Amino acid sequence: MNNQFINPEGIAPPTGYTHVVITDARKTIYISGQIGIDPQGKIQEGLRAQTIQVFENLKTALASAGATFDDVVKVTTLIVNYKPEDRILIREIRAQYFNAQQPPASTLIGVQALALPELLIEIEAIAARD
Repeated sequence: MNNQFINPEGIAPPTGYTHVVITDARKTIYISGQIGIDPQGKIQEGLRAQTIQVFENLKTALASAGATFDDVVKVTTLIVNYKPEDRILIREIRAQYFNAQQPPASTLIGVQALALPELLIEIEAIAARD
């Protein structure tokens, strides 16, 4: 499999994501939005704890398909009542999971609410493998 991570000239340089990811993978894995609920069904408190739990849930979901964070080509992050400082916190946690040299394409969207009132963040992912 050959994934290409491209940041074309003429677009502002990204920080923590890639503008364009091209893959020739034979298997595409779509992971539903993961939320800050642990395996026992407990919602974690606060954005930091929920974000860590979301990435742990993504790790488990990826592993169930024989994939890792290195296979992720696109993520979409939804944050309730988004504030610019939230991005700093999320980037710090996200850096522990993604390859800094080839991060996935990424979209961050501020939203009014998620499926449950206690939820603060949700992240969905697309991974590509041979």
